[in-house]
Amino acid sequence: LQVEESAVSLWNWTVTKHMGAVICDEQRAKLRFVACRLICLCEGSDPSEGTIRRQILMSMKTGKGWIDVGKASLADGFLENAMNSVEKLYAKLRKGSESEADIQVHRADVEKSLFKVLSYQAESVFAQGDFQKAVMCVQRCKDMLMKLPKETCYLSILCYNFGVETYERKRYEQSSFWLSQSYDIGKMDMKYSVGKEMQAKVLRLLATTYFEWDCSLYLDKALKAISLANQENLHPAGFFLKVKILLKSGASDEDINSALAEFMHLEMSLDFCLNTAKLLLEHGRESVGFDFLKSVSERFESSPDFGKITLLHIEFLLQNKRELLAKQKIEEVIIGHYTGKQLLPEALNQLHIILWDRAAKHYEEKSYSEALHWYNYSASFYTPGQIDQNLAKLQRNMASCYLHLKQIDKAKEAVKQAERCDPNSIFTKFSVYKIAVMENNTDKAVEAVTEMGKLAEKPSEHEDKLRVDKNTGSNLLSLAAQIALENDQQIVAIKALEYLSEHLQDCQQLFAALKCLVRLMLSKVMAENAEKRDEDIKSIVTYLNLAHKKLAESFTEEKFTGDMRILEAHWFRKVAWNLAVQFKDSPEKMRDFFVLSFQLSQFCPSDKAVLIAQKTCLLMAAAVDLEMGRQQVTPSGQTELFSQALQHLQTCKEIWKVLKLTGDFAKDPTDTLLLLYEFEARSKLNDPTLHNLMESVWEQPQIEIKTLEIIASLAMESPARYPVLCKKALKSALNLHRKQAVIDAVKFSKCLHSLINISLPTGLTDLDTCVLQEVWDYFEDALSVVSSTDAYPEMEILWLMTRAWNIGIFQYTVGKYKEAEQWCGLGMRFLNHLGSLKKNYE
Repeated sequence: LQVEESAVSLWNWTVTKHMGAVICDEQRAKLRFVACRLICLCEGSDPSEGTIRRQILMSMKTGKGWIDVGKASLADGFLENAMNSVEKLYAKLRKGSESEADIQVHRADVEKSLFKVLSYQAESVFAQGDFQKAVMCVQRCKDMLMKLPKETCYLSILCYNFGVETYERKRYEQSSFWLSQSYDIGKMDMKYSVGKEMQAKVLRLLATTYFEWDCSLYLDKALKAISLANQENLHPAGFFLKVKILLKSGASDEDINSALAEFMHLEMSLDFCLNTAKLLLEHGRESVGFDFLKSVSERFESSPDFGKITLLHIEFLLQNKRELLAKQKIEEVIIGHYTGKQLLPEALNQLHIILWDRAAKHYEEKSYSEALHWYNYSASFYTPGQIDQNLAKLQRNMASCYLHLKQIDKAKEAVKQAERCDPNSIFTKFSVYKIAVMENNTDKAVEAVTEMGKLAEKPSEHEDKLRVDKNTGSNLLSLAAQIALENDQQIVAIKALEYLSEHLQDCQQLFAALKCLVRLMLSKVMAENAEKRDEDIKSIVTYLNLAHKKLAESFTEEKFTGDMRILEAHWFRKVAWNLAVQFKDSPEKMRDFFVLSFQLSQFCPSDKAVLIAQKTCLLMAAAVDLEMGRQQVTPSGQTELFSQALQHLQTCKEIWKVLKLTGDFAKDPTDTLLLLYEFEARSKLNDPTLHNLMESVWEQPQIEIKTLEIIASLAMESPARYPVLCKKALKSALNLHRKQAVIDAVKFSKCLHSLINISLPTGLTDLDTCVLQEVWDYFEDALSVVSSTDAYPEMEILWLMTRAWNIGIFQYTVGKYKEAEQWCGLGMRFLNHLGSLKKNYE
């Protein structure tokens, strides 16, 4: 008993909360489900009449709740319980009845519940897609209508809803069945019928179903259904559908006119009449259509929307290629415009669209005079001095026609009017530009394209948003460049392409524009003298830098593939390389182009060819920086150039490491060049890591004499001053000279000369004994070589003799007589080896 009370309380709480919109339909269905199950559990072996009636009500409502929330399968069990409870109730009532009259009363009472359960079961199985079961349930309900006539309307609408749902799912056969059932049920009892309007609605949908299912097969049924619908209730929708079916069936004009006549007395809106006229004309029924349109004109003659009829008339005249009649109609409208019969603004706008479309069609067909004729019709509706953006566009379009017809003066006048109406339009500037190009007015064309470029930067608030998108500026600049090129106006084309390259978003288009720019500027540079060339070279550098920037950004663009990026990078890096080679007489330009070529090559795959190119670019850039650094007069300028060279060398070393793994580079001088360039840069920057660098050099077994001699020279080249390193390099070189199978006396003499000079600088006043001993050894080495060959340069022998003699004299002046005798004696030993000069010094 307590469970039963709780179940009833839950049910009642659910009802009140749902009415207060506290819970949603699905929550209500779930709560009813629980309450109903609890009530069923409490059922005894002999429930009372009240308990059974409550179970019927709760089971039906629970089942209906699941159907309404789209979970029909959950409803079946409850509806089955309801059906069983109805049978129990009937049995119980019959058992307690004493007369036949009582039984009939109870039966009528029970049948109401049975009808409701059957209709819910029909809904459930229909929702689950079981057509046959749904038909059976509805048929049982239909059979009960004689006893329950008040349910006629409900069942008719239920079948109509089934028909609507199956029609929407394009299940035309099922839909036609349900709609036919709905109509038939609606006729069963006129007192409780759905009414003529609803019956007509059912029949119109039935006719539409037949029409869309298979018009050729079910045409008669469709016509019969729509005729019945119109008999039930005349409605514009029925009229329209009948005409549509007749047209589809290929009925004669006479039959269609008859159908139209049936409805002419009806109250129909102008838009409805126009749609009917359109239907007729679209199906090629010109005679019927234009006659109907004429009757519509008479009917709505005083309507403010009368212009809509005229527009439709004009449209269909044009569609049927009856331009002459259309022109007459338009001229009538123009006369009416100035005699108090103006079209409403919306209709006038629509007429402008028709006129412009017709003009555009002729323009595309290159019938420019005819296009002008239609544009002039449009212009007729504007008053002199009127300011309007559409008028500006109209004048621009007319200017384009005049240009094609070579009527420049008229084109200029049209553009002048466009400027008056819309001076800040990029389209207007483009029209100005086209005329300037045609007149070969370079200055005017450059000015116009510059204005276009500025307007492209900020899509204008002045422009009509419907016709200006984010690509408009780019498209017009691209077209401007094309026009300039076609007219051999290189300077103008370059200016247009420069602005275009700043605004293009599409990578492929951007690189195409940049390549075109580079080619144009290169041909311009080749034809110029040196004075004008510098600015254009700067422009090329700018284009290449932009290409580099866009290549870096292109990774985020899906349409621009990796292969595309590589192709573009190769093209630009090769251009930069060729320019670097071409400007070998201009170190700074050469350096910049080599650096650019390297930067662009970083977007290419690192194959052997690319690595070699990268290495060469960086070596050349470093070499130029070092050369410019030697010539730079300011310390800060030198520091900047030497530091820059060092950066290039560091990158180059990394590339060289990778490159050496790809093959045999035994004869490649890159290692030597890297060493010499790095030594020079670091020595002239007074880099503290220089000595560390040289430690590894001294340990190299394959180092060449020439390399050591260059290091020695660089070590003492201003602003560097590293006498210790110089001396060490020269000593190493001298040792290598000695180890030669045949000593090259000339090279040996130069190396020895430098070593003696660095060890014992001229003008030294205090000679260290150790230094003198070291230098003595060098003289002995020289004497040894001189004695063994006749190839030792005579001037070098003379220099050695003079130098030894002077050291001896210096020793004598400081009172070191023994040392003086030794050095003078050494000098005399060289005298014996002099040739033609010997007599002069003996």
